[in-house]
Amino acid sequence: MRRRTLLLALLVPLALAGCNDKQAAKIPPPHRMTAEDIGHYCGMNVLEHPGPKGHIFVASLIEPVWFSSVRDTIAFTMLPDEPRDIQAIYVSDMGKAPDWGKPGADNWIDARKALFVIESRAKSGMGGDEAVPFSDRAAAEKFAADNGGRIVGFEAVPRDYVLTSSANAAGAAAADEAPEGPPGERSRRTP
Repeated sequence: MRRRTLLLALLVPLALAGCNDKQAAKIPPPHRMTAEDIGHYCGMNVLEHPGPKGHIFVASLIEPVWFSSVRDTIAFTMLPDEPRDIQAIYVSDMGKAPDWGKPGADNWIDARKALFVIESRAKSGMGGDEAVPFSDRAAAEKFAADNGGRIVGFEAVPRDYVLTSSANAAGAAAADEAPEGPPGERSRRTP
């Protein structure tokens, strides 16, 4: 009986260590972006658009889910109808990108460790607001100095920034600035 107890005491930690190694091995490394990668929301080739890209590995899916913009990548993690079994989230490290038009095929950073410049003048490949990722704070600060915006971590990217359409926001701002009443009535109003 003592031998069995001793044997179990020795084997259990080894078995648990093996489980931890398997869990660590389950996190897939980033994939190189190719001409075959199609954006999840736009249905277009991700290489056809400038700006940073992203891809997410989901345990219940065989292939990674690709995105034409980082904002769409982050939106996927927030939307209630998308899978919750996310294994890894990768975004383009724009501090290592050759330029805005060519964000790089394999300069990925874990999105949860990235710094994002939001609310800048830079637009995504589809023309919307973008969350521009960087691994290096100095590169993010330089980008923000040149393009406006502020720097936040992954968890601090505002939900409304990601899920609100920039076209809707622009339309609301234009409506706030428009004169009241139909066009014919505006000319007849007295000051």
